[in-house]
Amino acid sequence: MPTLADVARLARVSEITASRVVRAQGPIAEATRLRVLSAIAELGYIPNRAAGSLASAESTLMSVLLPSLSNIVFPDVLRGIHTALTETAFQPVIGVTDYDPLVEERILVSFLAWQPAAVILAGLHHTPTARRHLEHGRFRVAELMDIDGEPVDIAVGMSHRQAGYETGKHLIKRGYRRFGYARHNISTDDRASARYEGLCLALKEGGLSLIAEHCYPGASSTKAGREALQILLAATPGLDVVVFPNDDMAMGGIFHCMHAGIAVKEKLGIFGFNGLDIGQAMPMPLSTILSKRFLIGKTAAEKLLESRERPAGKTIIDTGFDIIEGATA
Repeated sequence: MPTLADVARLARVSEITASRVVRAQGPIAEATRLRVLSAIAELGYIPNRAAGSLASAESTLMSVLLPSLSNIVFPDVLRGIHTALTETAFQPVIGVTDYDPLVEERILVSFLAWQPAAVILAGLHHTPTARRHLEHGRFRVAELMDIDGEPVDIAVGMSHRQAGYETGKHLIKRGYRRFGYARHNISTDDRASARYEGLCLALKEGGLSLIAEHCYPGASSTKAGREALQILLAATPGLDVVVFPNDDMAMGGIFHCMHAGIAVKEKLGIFGFNGLDIGQAMPMPLSTILSKRFLIGKTAAEKLLESRERPAGKTIIDTGFDIIEGATA
């Protein structure tokens, strides 16, 4: 592992100066600070905040970085992690990235300073600096939700591209031909983007394509789904089914149909993703795909507990998904 002396040597400063930059203490010339930070990133240096503890002590911290806690998907994942750790000495330490790779990198570096036993993150895509830290660290790594790629250590989840593909095949089989897509900005959501790609592939194989789509300018929400569907149908009234990137937006779509007097399924099919309880509690249960969120979190934590040593081979665990036929498509 690179040391503070290595950082100082590469940045052409003293160890004391390098230490002051790391600890953000005292006045430092901006050019000097940037040289030290550049050396830290290049070497993958992680300060050891636990250096004062016994050298033989083993960390019982698991750093968990999740995109959101307001999205019910990730509290479900966290419940799975917590369930696996309840009877152990390990404790999760939570960070929220807001789907921003740079925020994820910053929180990761901060957490690694405490020498965690393992790191749990969402997705397989990270900044180059974050990826370098994950690959070269002496801790276990579990990347959750997605298996469409090569993990650092362990990947637990489902193929989102396949989920999107199966959505398209399922809806074509049910007789739908004029497809619309109502979404938020999925460019920062790798998993939603993969489902979109899978859906488009299924439509192409069936000789179809998306007739129309609308992107809501803000974050995903039930309100966003309602407004997106309203705009989509105003521009293209002949659609017979609309696919949403998640159940929250799909529920908003159903609320718009209720307000506008559109018979769901009979006049317009609505299809979501995640299999949230609220969608299944509706008088007409939402047609969607169930992602096994609790199982993903629980399986990942259990796998990390098997060994503190990172094996040479990568592990990919497919928890799969289920199509919920529901009553809306």
